[in-house]
Amino acid sequence: MNPVAVLRLPLSTDLNGFVSLLRRLNVPHRVTEESGQQVLWVPDHAQLADEVRELYERFPAGDDQYQPPQSLAPAVQRPSFVQQLRQSPFTVLVLLLTLVVAGRTLLGENLEAVRWFTFLDFHIYGDYASFVPLADSLAAGQWWRLVSPMLIHFGILHLAMNSLWYWELGRRIERRQGGLMLVLLTLVFAAVSNYVQYRFSGPTLFGGLSGVLYGLLGHCWLYQWLAPNPVYHLPRGVLVMMLVWLLVCLSGVVSLLGFGEIANGAHVGGLIIGCVTGLVGGVMARRTA
Repeated sequence: MNPVAVLRLPLSTDLNGFVSLLRRLNVPHRVTEESGQQVLWVPDHAQLADEVRELYERFPAGDDQYQPPQSLAPAVQRPSFVQQLRQSPFTVLVLLLTLVVAGRTLLGENLEAVRWFTFLDFHIYGDYASFVPLADSLAAGQWWRLVSPMLIHFGILHLAMNSLWYWELGRRIERRQGGLMLVLLTLVFAAVSNYVQYRFSGPTLFGGLSGVLYGLLGHCWLYQWLAPNPVYHLPRGVLVMMLVWLLVCLSGVVSLLGFGEIANGAHVGGLIIGCVTGLVGGVMARRTA
């Protein structure tokens, strides 16, 4: 559900009382600063925007005794999980594909199935793997290999963490820019992060959504910085945690502790291309605002 701007006021206007009233009424909202103004956003839900404007006209400083009309009640309710699924069909589609591949590959245990989704095809000879050059696979028409590693996961924790983050970030982009844009960004982030990982580590076995996730993170980060909106607003702690985790992985500490090899190339590549798309999208959104 896309947000709408209901109020644009000078920075000198005190909104504290009115914001407190909205919190008491459980009205979802956010205040941002744009072009020297403070902007109040609410979800584009039925008549909620009109109700909030009318409410501000009556109580610009807030009113602890105010009781909302019945028409506000449905608007302030948070959507159920089923409603969220219906509102995010493309996010759900990507996650379903990931689950199907996880089941088909037995979370990386079924190597015969895994080899159809890897960046480089491979053959097992005893304890060794022989990788097929990427050019040969592409010449054979296997272009899906550029993006399909994002669907492979090695272990239930790997799958669960990546799926949860994709659900959180993917829904934001689908709500703000649409499902087709989410799919396009996912494919671009997958292709770039996979290629960077391949150049970084050479012929190895890698997979997972994490490169895409860092792309989505970078996209939301830069887009929100240039064209603030409630949907792309991420708690500062989330951004800091993801960036710190990236630095920890780059340091090699995680691998030394025995948690396996980390696809650092995919993480860095995904973050960079995500920042680029967020920069372009944010500039375009700012010009059309």
